[in-house]
Amino acid sequence: MTGPPEIPPLPGHDVRLRNPAPLPNPADADTVVIANLSPLVDDGAYPIKRLAGDDLRVQADLFRDGHDILTARLKWRLRDADTWQETAMDPLGNDRWSAACTFPEPGYYEYTIQAWSEPFLSWRHDFSRKVEAGQVDLETEILEAAILVESAASRALEAGQKDHGEALQAHARLLRDTASAAKAAELVAAADLNALMQFWSDRSLSTSLDPPLTVLVERERAGFSAWYEFFPRSAAGSSDTHSTFRDCLPRIDDARAMGFDVIYFPPIHPIGLTNRKGKNNSLTCLPGEPGSPWAIGSHQGGHKAIAPALGNLEDFRWLVAQTRARGMEIALDFAINCSPDHPYVQEHPEWFFHRPDGTIKYAENPPKKYQDIYPLNFHCEDWRNLWREMVEVVLFWVDQGVRIFRVDNPHTKPVAFWKYLIEEVRREAFDTIFLAEAFTRPRMMETLGKIGFSQSYTYFTWRHSKQDFTEYLTELTRGEMADYFRANFWPNTPDILSHPLRHGGHAAFKMRAVLAATLCPNWGIYSGYEFCENTPMSDENEEYFESEKYQLVDRDWNNPDNIKEFIGRLNAIRRGNPALQRATNIEFCHTGNDQVLAWVKTTPDRSNCILVTVNLDPGHRQESNLHIPLETFGLHEDAAYQVHDLLAGESFLWQGRFNFVALDPSEKVAHVFRLEK
Repeated sequence: MTGPPEIPPLPGHDVRLRNPAPLPNPADADTVVIANLSPLVDDGAYPIKRLAGDDLRVQADLFRDGHDILTARLKWRLRDADTWQETAMDPLGNDRWSAACTFPEPGYYEYTIQAWSEPFLSWRHDFSRKVEAGQVDLETEILEAAILVESAASRALEAGQKDHGEALQAHARLLRDTASAAKAAELVAAADLNALMQFWSDRSLSTSLDPPLTVLVERERAGFSAWYEFFPRSAAGSSDTHSTFRDCLPRIDDARAMGFDVIYFPPIHPIGLTNRKGKNNSLTCLPGEPGSPWAIGSHQGGHKAIAPALGNLEDFRWLVAQTRARGMEIALDFAINCSPDHPYVQEHPEWFFHRPDGTIKYAENPPKKYQDIYPLNFHCEDWRNLWREMVEVVLFWVDQGVRIFRVDNPHTKPVAFWKYLIEEVRREAFDTIFLAEAFTRPRMMETLGKIGFSQSYTYFTWRHSKQDFTEYLTELTRGEMADYFRANFWPNTPDILSHPLRHGGHAAFKMRAVLAATLCPNWGIYSGYEFCENTPMSDENEEYFESEKYQLVDRDWNNPDNIKEFIGRLNAIRRGNPALQRATNIEFCHTGNDQVLAWVKTTPDRSNCILVTVNLDPGHRQESNLHIPLETFGLHEDAAYQVHDLLAGESFLWQGRFNFVALDPSEKVAHVFRLEK
């Protein structure tokens, strides 16, 4: 019978470690812990987004062993620039530090934090405590200070800063010449000495955040824009006449009069004949029916060609120039769809999905079928050439003056592809803006924002209740999403006629416009909205009846039964009030009625304060008391203040937190108040 296993003896004092790890070099080790950085997107895997002129406020926990006093700098520069800009970080307490920087122009920036122990500040702190304790024999401590100042003088002189170096040497001599603790305390309190010591502090044992983090800084229109979508082929408003680019200028002028600054065109390329869709998405296309512009490509060309019925490339460039002269831009639809007649089908059949019988597979989103479209296979064996060709398509239109692209269904293509394409395009034209039309799962929408899309369509179209809006806007504007995801609110699209618009009449269209335009700095409408067009395909189908996607339409652009003036006022209010030009400054107000939604937006300096109240019920008068967050406006509890309704031109004198509103949709659906202090 075997006994229990032997227990090895405990190691004694003579036992040595086997294969000891090499000791770290203290000069290479981090002396300061940098933790809990904010803002941060996926631990720094993706850039933070800002607009030119925006601030970035950075916070982090900074600490180290012992009692030395720390100092820290926030540093930033354009990516690959030689020199850093920097600013001092301020301690907030409990080892939390903060600083802000501003990015004056678009580009990829990088930033880091550098932190280190500050021997002079630490010495000054300890010295003052000794003096306060009544200690008088402090000659050695004073000598330590002189040596610290002399070291800083050496660093200044080595850097070629003679004036700084000599000034520091003079301070050091004064310290060496005194034995009086009181006199030394007076000398080290000198403002110029402290400024020089901070500037020439010893950073040899500093710790830096490495690698630096990235900030994507885009131009203003990436964060504040008003979009108007129309089909250029229907610009004349006649179902019998295919319009041209030259016919589009009156529509652009109409959009400009309503205050829009981005004109979005669905695809303008040749449309295939094979399996061309007819009216109302019919599988039978009658002679003369134009087909869906998303079925791109024919014998007349593909993604780098223009449908001849619209004009030619010279006509398009003329329209781009005319639009820019009006302070507006044309956005093109980048739809990676190919009709069976697209040149790629013959030239690169390997780029498509093939069925077992060798035929190419058309697009499906069950139960929807798109028999007129072949999707591309971005994981095919020749994927490198396919990816590069898609970049060349976008750059072709960049060369024609286009700097904004609405991307069709990006969630059906690889995320890595979009990251590659966007970065490649920005190498050539950094000011290019990409809007993601990704009505899909939240994580995919978020990821597309992280990898570079400037804006994204959202679930706004399907949000209707007070709770819907407060929860959704809180999600978009609070937390990590606010640093990478820019929403664009659309009350309608060619694919979506939302339920509130079907039955609420003009009041519903006005109400949804106010919500989109003032909740979000980016918003847009699809043409016909200004005429309150609202005939659905069916109760179950959210598309329009006789959708413009499949046919030319009759539309009286001068129909007096419109809300053009109302939309124009909304966009003018947006342009004239900076508080409405940012997303993350929203604060919802408590109301006593679930059919009344209210929120405030202010600029950081409170020079512009906006309060919006909307009746969410387009069919009935709604009343409510509002709980006004006076502290947000910088007002005292019982302050009297005037609010001016920018929509109606009326003014009211209010006092205190609680005030009353009544909104009758037959007269007004909303107030957009500006606080007049």
